[in-house]
Amino acid sequence: MAFLVSAMACFAVLDTAVKVAGAYISVLVAVWFRYMFQAVAVTAVMLPVRGSGLWRTTHPRFQLLRGLLLLAVSALSFVSVQFMPLGEFTAFVMTTPLVVTLLAATFLGERVSPLRWALVAGGFVGALLVVQPGSATIGWATLLPVVMVLTYAGFQILTSRMARTEDPMTMHFYTGWVGALVASAVLPFVWQAMPDARTFGLLCLVGLMGTVGHFLLILAFARTSASTLTPFVYTQIGFAMFCGWLVFDHVPGPLESLGIVLIVACGVAASWLTARRGQGAPRPPQV
Repeated sequence: MAFLVSAMACFAVLDTAVKVAGAYISVLVAVWFRYMFQAVAVTAVMLPVRGSGLWRTTHPRFQLLRGLLLLAVSALSFVSVQFMPLGEFTAFVMTTPLVVTLLAATFLGERVSPLRWALVAGGFVGALLVVQPGSATIGWATLLPVVMVLTYAGFQILTSRMARTEDPMTMHFYTGWVGALVASAVLPFVWQAMPDARTFGLLCLVGLMGTVGHFLLILAFARTSASTLTPFVYTQIGFAMFCGWLVFDHVPGPLESLGIVLIVACGVAASWLTARRGQGAPRPPQV
């Protein structure tokens, strides 16, 4: 539990650093830093331990697709956080398990109970309260987190299928390098000189928090079940709200707060139902 809560704190700091750095440099540069840092760090730490087994996979095309999906999620989230307060953005991301339920029922034919449909509806109502479509404070950017969550839900479904045969560290290795290589191909078109040492430090912090956060997630889920850990995933909302208050002096309004409470309540209840059925619980966002 301590590993998981620490990971959620890392991800909240990552989003905060991205939001601050985005005022001075292209978000795509931040994406490149995030993935290159992870790819190099994971390779440096795990290659001496695993050797060539680190990159052995039976589904290279799925590894590529999974890496591209998560890269898209990261890019969309890094842009979205420029337009949304940190707490509200993080709460919106937490609707992903509910979207996974919707997609699984629609495209995979999985049976969904009436209670779970009610939880999905409640989570979506909470999301609407958070983003408030048409609000002058967000406007057209409301679509960005929606596309992000849909993309991440697809990533989660693919991950759940691959996890049956693929090693988690191998998937982590491919995720880092697919993102790093694709972002490197785009980098020459968006590269900007570092405005100052502070911005460079923020980008390094983005890479460090992403890498450490994912490592802590691996440690947490290697030690206990997902159903035990999932309720603690929502601590990321608290960390994000604290960072938003500390750095940006922002506190969610009454409607946003109600939406956050709805998302958390529906998400925790859905996770409890999943664990009760013996299917485990959805993994937390890994952007």
